Amino acid sequence: MRMAICDDDEQEISYFSKLISEYQISRGVNFDCHFFHNSIDFLCDIKGGEYQLVLLNVLMPEVSGMQAAQELRELDKNVKIIFISASPEFALESYRVGAYHYLLKPVEADLFFSLLDTIRSELLMQEEQGLMLKSREGVVRISFAGLEYVEVINKTVSFHLANGVIYEVTAALADFEAKLLSRSEFIKTHRAYLVNLNYVQSVGTDCIMTKNGHSIPVSRQRHNQVQDAYMHFWIQAGKKGSEGTAQNAAVLEKEERAEGPWRILLVDDDPAERTFWADILRSHGCEVLLAENGNDALKLVMDKSCDCVLLDVMIPGEDGFSICEKLHKLVQAPVIFLSSLTEADRQVDGFAAGGIDYITKDTPVELFWAKVETRIKLAMSDRTQVRYGPLLLDLTKRRVMLNEEELLLTPIEFDILWCLSEHTGGILSLEEIFNRIWGSQHWVDEQMVQIHMSRLRRKMEKAWGEHHFIEAVWGQGYRFVPPYGGMHERI
Repeated sequence: MRMAICDDDEQEISYFSKLISEYQISRGVNFDCHFFHNSIDFLCDIKGGEYQLVLLNVLMPEVSGMQAAQELRELDKNVKIIFISASPEFALESYRVGAYHYLLKPVEADLFFSLLDTIRSELLMQEEQGLMLKSREGVVRISFAGLEYVEVINKTVSFHLANGVIYEVTAALADFEAKLLSRSEFIKTHRAYLVNLNYVQSVGTDCIMTKNGHSIPVSRQRHNQVQDAYMHFWIQAGKKGSEGTAQNAAVLEKEERAEGPWRILLVDDDPAERTFWADILRSHGCEVLLAENGNDALKLVMDKSCDCVLLDVMIPGEDGFSICEKLHKLVQAPVIFLSSLTEADRQVDGFAAGGIDYITKDTPVELFWAKVETRIKLAMSDRTQVRYGPLLLDLTKRRVMLNEEELLLTPIEFDILWCLSEHTGGILSLEEIFNRIWGSQHWVDEQMVQIHMSRLRRKMEKAWGEHHFIEAVWGQGYRFVPPYGGMHERI
């Protein structure tokens, strides 16, 4: 376990150092624990993935524990965060950034030890069920069940998930090979490929065809081994393979939607909520399909095509995140989460599951429709990229290129840049930016926006210092200033 503790109180640092030593002796374990005396030093140290568990004091000078947690959560959605404080007043706020626990000072040894036992068990279980990757998108955990195949090209290992998401890691295939091949469902078909047999449709003389239509090379030396492994796995899995084939055939037999209004699938188990949002969609000329749970939604998209899916998170049976991954195998339509859950980590989970947006149910009706309309138009149009001179925004892949090099931004930094670019020439106040990006949260002060804005501007200026795309307007806010007289091009 990799652990960090950040507290500006020297006595508390000393106390936790003693507790950690006692715990390791009592459990016969040894793990790294790093101590930081302020949030700034901690934030400067992290890039994502360094720690599995972080303890943060809530009240610290300059940058509070809450603000540090928000920065950390953008880089690593899997890290477990525990807040420590002498007061319980921040407990509710702590869970908005996905806190694992909230400890009151003085922390009792027995409680702390029990908590560490639980966390170590959970981390071990996670390691057994999936892989932790440090990709361009930050630190992510992928499940073995959702991994279709792994490919290595030069020094980049690409993890292709069944839902179409690809995570790239700078590493060697050997770094992951042993762990994957220790599981019966994975086999090496070629020196550069590992494949999950759950997704294999057929084995040919020189390639494997997956159920998602990917052709994976099979080397001549490995052909017999791959064929035998596939047959053995199919026998053990029973009819699993044939059911997958039938499912794919059903997808191909979906009806083609004729020219007409947008058809939107709304998935929500609350009748009142379904009626409310469906009426809004119909008022804008949309045809609305309704489902109460994930299974009903999957059956509907097998029979009818749709232009967008609005998906609640808390629905009966499998939750919205799991259903989203299955929907992506059946439809090309954008999936937007529409949920009453406003916590930042739940929204991050939504994007990780493949959602193209996450709208909270307290969002104003006008903003709700604007987001839905924009996402559908983007999905239907091939022009999903916007160029401002050397700056290119890919709105579908949520990537930014500046001066022909990829600019690595956090999801919030991307949203801020996109928001400002959509209002080129206009000035957005800090509160307006906050409401557009964190719409469901209560406006407290400008510091949260300022932190992200400062990091975004520094990244852009470092990447291309010839022009300042984001201009601060004293006392009013910020505006986006494209180069070359404001000309832009949709691609």
